[in-house]
Amino acid sequence: MAEIELKSVRKAFQSFEVIHGIDLSIVDGSFTVFVGPSGCGKSTLLRMMAGLEEVTSGEIRIDGARCDHLLPSARGMAMVFQSYALYPHMSVEQNLKFGLENQKLPKQEVAARVAKAASILQIEHLLARRPSQLSGGQSQRVAIGRAIVKEPKAFLFDEPLSNLDAELRIKMRGELISLHKRLGSTMVYVTHDQVEAMTMADQIVVLNEGRIEQVGSPIELYAQPANLFVARFLGAPPMNLLKGKVVRSGNQITIMLDDGTPVPLRDRMIDLSDGAPITLGIRPEHAEIGESAFKVGVNGTEILGAETIIHAEMGTGYPFTIAQRGISRAKAGDVIPVAIREPFVHLFDESGWVVGASSDWRSAYMN
Repeated sequence: MAEIELKSVRKAFQSFEVIHGIDLSIVDGSFTVFVGPSGCGKSTLLRMMAGLEEVTSGEIRIDGARCDHLLPSARGMAMVFQSYALYPHMSVEQNLKFGLENQKLPKQEVAARVAKAASILQIEHLLARRPSQLSGGQSQRVAIGRAIVKEPKAFLFDEPLSNLDAELRIKMRGELISLHKRLGSTMVYVTHDQVEAMTMADQIVVLNEGRIEQVGSPIELYAQPANLFVARFLGAPPMNLLKGKVVRSGNQITIMLDDGTPVPLRDRMIDLSDGAPITLGIRPEHAEIGESAFKVGVNGTEILGAETIIHAEMGTGYPFTIAQRGISRAKAGDVIPVAIREPFVHLFDESGWVVGASSDWRSAYMN
């Protein structure tokens, strides 16, 4: 296990800078997920940690010792790639042994490590097969097994499940979570899939254009996004974002939406002047069909059984989504009233950063 620290890490390809001075601490034994859109720098950051990309400036430390000047083999990390990269002419057992034999480890130790990894991953029955005889999930287990036999301080995963079909991805997510619990090792995982990030991570690092937008646990980032980027990125369907302005009347705060609908907020204190532009955010599951002056026109529905996703729009043309439990009778062309649950309202200022966060968000989400 290992604690990993990044201090003012930058990466530039000639004059083009892709990582802009990142500071990050990854706790010993944690499962940390880097998530963000394509091109945000998450894989580049992981490759710098592994030693596959040079650090332009800054420091990378493992257990307090600087390692950014070391060769990949000397860093004590093992990386699992998107492609399995198994040697096709070797059996599974030979694939697992290959790196250890190159290190000139004693045969008895090599055999013990391979047997242990095969047992952890439940691939003992596959040891005599070649990669062409394996399914996608089995191939990915072997690729992970090659990392396990190295007994690294930390595991680095670069979108390892993206080549699998949807059902197998869900199964492998569960297996990776179980693997982390059994090994107790530090794991850093890169994905563009926010569902993977939410379901697997102890700590999520949201990246955008080479910068960290927010770091925290899945529930913290979901319940308290620091800015509009995080609010939009985490959550499916994404958060509804409604433009408006602040209206003050004594201690009472009301958000007057662009369509003229008032949204009173009785329990919020925000440091914005009367008339200041503001964006109100509400997740689809926190908007309900009910008595309200706020109305939307239904464009269509997705009936999923356990819930119905209602796609609608406001009078101003802004899209609005409602996630309703069970099967809804709403249909295209209906105009429906929508009640917004105040404890779950998010407010963002003109620059896109959160203001006046709800003080009771934890009890609201946990109940």
